[in-house]
Amino acid sequence: MSQVSVDIQWYPGHMAKTKRELKEILPVIDVVLEVRDARIPAASHNTDLAEITARRPVITILTKADLAEEEATNAWIRYLEAQGLPAAAVDLRTGRGLKVLERKIRRQHQLIGERLRQRGRQARGLRGLVVGVPNVGKSTLINRLADRSAAKTGALPGVTRGKQWIRVGSWLQLLDVPGVLWPKFETPQTGFYLAVTGAISPDVFDYVRVSAALAEYLLSRRPQALKDRYNLGSVPGDGMEILAAIAKRRGFLLTGGSVDVEKAALLLLKEFREGLLGRFTLDLPPDF
Repeated sequence: MSQVSVDIQWYPGHMAKTKRELKEILPVIDVVLEVRDARIPAASHNTDLAEITARRPVITILTKADLAEEEATNAWIRYLEAQGLPAAAVDLRTGRGLKVLERKIRRQHQLIGERLRQRGRQARGLRGLVVGVPNVGKSTLINRLADRSAAKTGALPGVTRGKQWIRVGSWLQLLDVPGVLWPKFETPQTGFYLAVTGAISPDVFDYVRVSAALAEYLLSRRPQALKDRYNLGSVPGDGMEILAAIAKRRGFLLTGGSVDVEKAALLLLKEFREGLLGRFTLDLPPDF
């Protein structure tokens, strides 16, 4: 895969504020639902949040499973479970995997109820905190579990800007908070993965260079997907040339007849995120 030639970083002020608020709210939380993107389970794991929530039971949820490679997702679930982390993969468009997830949440409710009774206290409803990076589907997940549109959702990162408590039946309340990244990505690859899957605002990175790197990644992994989707007889080896070829085939022309590479870059990012080039898992579990 081509290395991204720009340093992608994004940590707006509301994320730092959210992190401080999470520390304050944690004493009333029973269980943490950590939402990750099934295409990038490692890159979408916020270790800062993991440190904050370390004293609470955690259920890991891999959303967008319909966009990831099924075999790799199953391997991630096995890996996480082996680490002692209950995990479930869900497709929020169809609801697949939600029953498995609900069983795991109810199991935590049962365990916490048993602990309360052992202390002579009455069992009560479960309070869960839903955390994750931006645009990973936290609010959509809550709406699916609640079976109604209770939490705000959107296609761009940053839709949820404040805390929202959502009741799920009589036994569960979920707190939806804004997506949170961490102050500095350890490697350019992490920033690249977060950018191409839509977790980072498009206003803060060079989307043409990132899209060109994505084109080279696709060429190395699955060149036929590029050929078929964009009707390319052959695929150039350079990312910018691939974008130019896509622009030419789609008729993206500027005044004077030159190709509109920027429009092709946006198209490739959009169609990759929507799964129109196939299902991809960008980072794989250890020993896969």
